[in-house]
Amino acid sequence: MLVLITADRREAAPLVSAAGRVRPPRPEVVLKESLVQAVRAAGGLPLLLPPGALSAEELRALLDLARAVVVSGGAFDIHPSHYGRATRARLDRVDEARTGLELPLCRLALARGVPILGVCGGMQALAVAAGGSLVQDIGSELQGALEHEQPTDPATPWHDVLLEGRLAAAMGPRVAVNSTHHQAVEDPGALRIVGRSPDGVVEAVELPGHPFALGVQWHPELLDPPAQAPFRMLVEAAQKL
Repeated sequence: MLVLITADRREAAPLVSAAGRVRPPRPEVVLKESLVQAVRAAGGLPLLLPPGALSAEELRALLDLARAVVVSGGAFDIHPSHYGRATRARLDRVDEARTGLELPLCRLALARGVPILGVCGGMQALAVAAGGSLVQDIGSELQGALEHEQPTDPATPWHDVLLEGRLAAAMGPRVAVNSTHHQAVEDPGALRIVGRSPDGVVEAVELPGHPFALGVQWHPELLDPPAQAPFRMLVEAAQKL
């Protein structure tokens, strides 16, 4: 079963030359192998989608081919203009080629009932596509918030999340997760909040009535296999359609 996974783009690094051979680094399309492995372990066959705008017809063709979608995370922010706001706080790297692909992809998957999972920044894209908005910088906008950019290895948990709904049924009402984000969902739009950290920051969302539309603010692919339930849930939902 094909699972479409959006990929990131890495800009060119400084010129490196060794032994007289010039090999200028150039931009690359990248994706963490752990995410690919998590989809495979869940029973999906990953199909990577690089950044870059596609036509509505091309997006429809992709969703005719793939039976599920994973919108991955990465070191980027969604520009506030995509949810009708001005920049008011810290804004890190913006990649319009990626955002310009992921928002229409999310909207189409939501409209067509295609199972979709948003991971970290992918959850934020899912919320914006559903008509929501974002906290632009947790540290400066949410007084008393926990540190959500953990200084330790993200392969280890950092804080707890309180869950409800189908995610709680699969993982339990309280789980320990990693945390690598400085933005968060403010208004989930058409989505429903189904997870928060103890400080109230939104950590999981879903779309009621959809076969499977889930967003998690953490990176389950970096944690032990029991924590990778969202990928198994995605594949299981797609297999039932």
